[in-house]
Amino acid sequence: MSEAAKPRPEFRNINALQDLPTYRWPLAALVSGAHRLSGVLMFLLLPFILWLFDKSVSSEISFGQFTSAFSAGLGIFAGWFVKLIVLALIWAYLHHLLAGIRHLFMDMTHKTTKEFGRQSAAATLVVSLLLTVVLGAKLFGLY
Repeated sequence: MSEAAKPRPEFRNINALQDLPTYRWPLAALVSGAHRLSGVLMFLLLPFILWLFDKSVSSEISFGQFTSAFSAGLGIFAGWFVKLIVLALIWAYLHHLLAGIRHLFMDMTHKTTKEFGRQSAAATLVVSLLLTVVLGAKLFGLY
């Protein structure tokens, strides 16, 4: 071994509470993390989604219960809170769908460059948030 050899790098365990908050994630990593988060959110709220679907299609009386959940509330939850949960579901569905399409497109075309990943991640975030705002405005009765 020569005298000019560089010392090997020393790898240590990271401290999650100290190191992770200061780590800057690339945009593609944020979209990937949000894709996973949206999938978990939809999975956890699946009973609520099924209840909403059942109330909306069973009968006229149950449809009345469905619509009153958004105005009068549902049990201990106020109507605005139910709308907020549905808005979170709208975002989760839209983001999960668009991020999944992004991944499928990247797999089919083999476009795996850093620049394309950043651009497609930005487009995914912008389109999913824009559609969420439009549908949220409709949900909250702004138009």
